[in-house]
Amino acid sequence: MVQKTLREEAKAFISKKTLNISELEVVNLDTLTTEDREGLNEDGKTFNYKVIISNNLEYRVPSSVLSNIKTLLEAKPTLKTVRVIKKGQGMNTTYQVIPLD
Repeated sequence: MVQKTLREEAKAFISKKTLNISELEVVNLDTLTTEDREGLNEDGKTFNYKVIISNNLEYRVPSSVLSNIKTLLEAKPTLKTVRVIKKGQGMNTTYQVIPLD
């Protein structure tokens, strides 16, 4: 068993939190895969959401982003990368998906 000091453990610690897809500079549509997750809202009710994993970090993918990507792929089936821009907060959050290639 490898033992670490509390200092070493704290320095190596990476918080388990889900980021947002808009925090990625480039989203590759062909190499990133989605996974299903389950969470609890403020009322204690269960909800489902999708994430992609990049560099061992989870990024939430809102359904509106998936819908926008679908629309872009219908117009340009060979699209490989996009950028997601997040505007607003909470219930007023909107996402814009920009094709990069």
